[in-house]
Amino acid sequence: MHAYGCEGADGTLRTLAVIALKGGSGKTTVATHLALAAHLRGLKTLVVDIDPQASSHEVLSARQGPGPECITSSGSKLLAAQMAAVGLKKDLLLIDTAAGAVEDVSEAIVLADAAVMVVRPTLLDIAALARTLAIVRRLKKPSTVVVNQAPVAREGVEAPVVKRALRALEYMRLPIAPVIVRSRAVYQTAVETGRSAEEMTDPAAAGEIAALWDYIAQALLAPADDEARTAAAEA
Repeated sequence: MHAYGCEGADGTLRTLAVIALKGGSGKTTVATHLALAAHLRGLKTLVVDIDPQASSHEVLSARQGPGPECITSSGSKLLAAQMAAVGLKKDLLLIDTAAGAVEDVSEAIVLADAAVMVVRPTLLDIAALARTLAIVRRLKKPSTVVVNQAPVAREGVEAPVVKRALRALEYMRLPIAPVIVRSRAVYQTAVETGRSAEEMTDPAAAGEIAALWDYIAQALLAPADDEARTAAAEA
């Protein structure tokens, strides 16, 4: 069933840009897991990897069996890739952007319906996020911040570093995804074989990815709410 976490998807291609201008944030892990989540839910998915390291392409090429299609490209060729995805009747186009490549990131955001900004709970990551945020707000695109590689909460209590990061993000008036992706070895094991944590044996990691996809699908990709999301992005 083709649905963005809900029934009633209209068959229109949705484009999602996954962004982190600072390297080492785990952007590719998040990008490939979102692409695989869409694929596992029956969405015809194309990943366009414009990062010169081509990590998403490498990850998804290692997958045994069916999976999201992935091509390498550049910011200047993204429009052509998007038109090709429409012609191929894809449901989701996911763009894995390059760290530090402001021009290419801007191209991706222009073409995207929404942006996912990936940060670790560190001051350096959050400081780098300011540049991304400026682009997203200037282009008035719906967005969310995914906190990645965070320590696992102990007895429901977040580590001080996570608390500080969340406070800083709230101070910046950023829309924060309610799902935090934790630092778990299973994520690295999964991407080494082109799989998702949802296909592994760690129920906590699988639950994180499933919940993250559900949130992004409903909050950013469901076609019916485009006007409301755009108004919120402009606020």
